[in-house]
Amino acid sequence: MVSSISVSGETKLLGVVGSPVSHSLSPAMHNASFAATDQNYLYVPLDIAPERLSEAVKGISYAGFRGFNVTMPHKERMAELMDDLDVAAEVSGAVNTVIVSEQGRHLTGLNTDGGGFVEAASEAGISLSGRSILVLGAGGAAAAVCAALVEAGCLEVRIANRTPERAGRLVARILERFPEARIGFHPYEKLESAVEGANVIVNTTYLGMKDADELPLPGRLLGPEVAVCDAVYRRDARTRLVRAALDAGCSVMEGSRMLLYQGVLAQRTWTGVEPDVEAMSRALREAGRPEAR
Repeated sequence: MVSSISVSGETKLLGVVGSPVSHSLSPAMHNASFAATDQNYLYVPLDIAPERLSEAVKGISYAGFRGFNVTMPHKERMAELMDDLDVAAEVSGAVNTVIVSEQGRHLTGLNTDGGGFVEAASEAGISLSGRSILVLGAGGAAAAVCAALVEAGCLEVRIANRTPERAGRLVARILERFPEARIGFHPYEKLESAVEGANVIVNTTYLGMKDADELPLPGRLLGPEVAVCDAVYRRDARTRLVRAALDAGCSVMEGSRMLLYQGVLAQRTWTGVEPDVEAMSRALREAGRPEAR
């Protein structure tokens, strides 16, 4: 799709900052939409070493970039470099999308993971409002998702994490921003009781990136009465959790759809134009094929 974009002195620049970024599907996804909607934008990968991040962000800003995405390992450090943060970035302490003012002097950090999760769940027919939701993990993705869940009107959020202290800090941050939220922590050793009565299970742990990874919860706890959302995605196959959930008759949201919709939200914010979601989705599928790697 990139080849169909005509680059000129009027082309507006966007990108993704990370290290490494060679595996990122974002350039294919965003450039496909720009080509389909005939927008004069170009989205490029920017491999920035952690020790050069601060000066690189200044350079990118003054070079005329309108914005950029942020991937590992820079999401938390990026939050410290922003002039402003949205609610999701503030709660999670992590930034995955940056808006650059036209003069390059003001940076606004966003976290579109939670919003992308909500849109992907809606696409999958998974209702969140008024539901009890179990979130596995307590990192940046979990924080963004939890904030979005509260804003989406869920009944309660249960967080299960192997490190109680980290989960406790997340609960405190959510309650500081949303005092009326019903949110609590469940030890991983008592996962069975945490699952009981939950309508939706959301995996935000790293488990599932490799086929050899264990399931983030025992497969026997899955059944048709619960929906399963996996924030993890793989380029070459469904995660073990998604396969187990489908076998158990669960409604499922795959991580690739969350990736898609967090990108849709970012592009919508940068351009003010509705992205071509089908073009972005098609680019993700094609980039995920083994021969495209």
